[in-house]
Amino acid sequence: MTLNVESEGVTALESKEAASSLPDWEHDRQNPNNWSLAKKIYNSAVPAFLCFAMQVPITFGLSIYTPQHGEIQEAFHVSSTVSLLPYALYVYGLGFGPMIAAPLSESYGRRLIYIVATPMSLLFTLGVGFSKNMGGILVCRFLAGTFGSPPLAVGAGTLTDLWGGRRIARAMTLLFATSLLGPSLGPVVGGYIAEYTGWRWSQWTILFLGAAAWFFSFGAQETYGKVLLRTRAKRHGLPVPPRVPLKQLLTVTCTRPIYMLLTDPIVAFFSLYTSFVFSMLFSFLAAFPPVFQSTYGFSPGEGGLVFLGITTGCTVGAGVAILIDQLIYQKRLESLGSAIAPEQRLWASLLGSVMMPVSLFWFAWTAQISVHWMVPIVAASFFGCAGILIFVSCILYMTDVYGAAYGASAMAANGLLRYGMGGSFPLFIPFMYDRLHTDWATSLLAFLSTAFIPLPWLLFWLGPRIRQLSSFSKQ
Repeated sequence: MTLNVESEGVTALESKEAASSLPDWEHDRQNPNNWSLAKKIYNSAVPAFLCFAMQVPITFGLSIYTPQHGEIQEAFHVSSTVSLLPYALYVYGLGFGPMIAAPLSESYGRRLIYIVATPMSLLFTLGVGFSKNMGGILVCRFLAGTFGSPPLAVGAGTLTDLWGGRRIARAMTLLFATSLLGPSLGPVVGGYIAEYTGWRWSQWTILFLGAAAWFFSFGAQETYGKVLLRTRAKRHGLPVPPRVPLKQLLTVTCTRPIYMLLTDPIVAFFSLYTSFVFSMLFSFLAAFPPVFQSTYGFSPGEGGLVFLGITTGCTVGAGVAILIDQLIYQKRLESLGSAIAPEQRLWASLLGSVMMPVSLFWFAWTAQISVHWMVPIVAASFFGCAGILIFVSCILYMTDVYGAAYGASAMAANGLLRYGMGGSFPLFIPFMYDRLHTDWATSLLAFLSTAFIPLPWLLFWLGPRIRQLSSFSKQ
């Protein structure tokens, strides 16, 4: 007994000495905030590359599949709607995956999610390529989306770990802009694959790109502070904080987003708004090729090239969002400090909310044989720009409103509704364009986006009052 007591006393003494010799975490070189610029850039590029190759809002993997659904229909003797189900199920997987990945990353770290989830998604993509029936394709597509989705949910956390503070808006904008390049660049390749090869080659292309992104991520380091502090405590013989039980973590994480979506006005309305924006982007994937092929006589490969208009718009939108943050938000942050209201994050969405219906009406009434094909493509670029402005602004606003405690749940709720709607729209969009034609079908979407214009403006002016109605807001 004496030996045990003495041993415990020595251990406690060593722990105190180790603790006193450790540098303060805020100034510790292991703290991601204190890493070199090159190290930060690489670790930020890992989730960005993974998002581009594997993920949301319309990934390279999803968008490259779309031009193939006609061939799928013939190969497996299914209807047009059934041939689009792999498209929808992949998106549903994108919404479901982060519900599990986010809590796991909080217990086991960000890096583990990147290293483990990505190859699982690639294996199911391989399964799609080798599938001999439609049932196999449907199951593998859903699971490929589920395991391919975590990098964006976890990637936002990685950027917060690395940059935080004043530079987080620029980092988030670049991450989401990179992920949005997938829907425009995917069909460029997918169109030519549809024209010159077969649908299985679309899956091999996804596999090659995903494998490159996975190998690129091997050098990533853990950035989550709680995991790093736990590792440091173990290494120096200090008391290790216990992990939250996984069952409890998953239960809270899966139920709280749904509860917030149903009860919190900001989460509900902004989730509906961003879901609509993403649904329009998903819808364009289904509508673009037929419009340009039937109206202007484009080949499948040329029909994919029109998505470069959205690529340009997303790139410009990211630059505009960063410029608005620098010229408006950062200057007001300098003068107001911590007293700055979250509503100051909404400036970009005010511009995007007006630009969205304008671009849709523009596309609706210029995509006709009497007008040069470049005109509707320019309209599509304005659509991409508006989408980036709205989405980034809404995400930053919810992050400021709900903070670290409930921000992840708010984002999960947003993603759940966003991908649910985004996966469903393309199932009826081709039929809508077939019945109403390009002008009135796109005008219908434009009228809907017009109805959403007041939302960010109302929150900009009435946000403080609305936040008082939320039991999750930091206020």
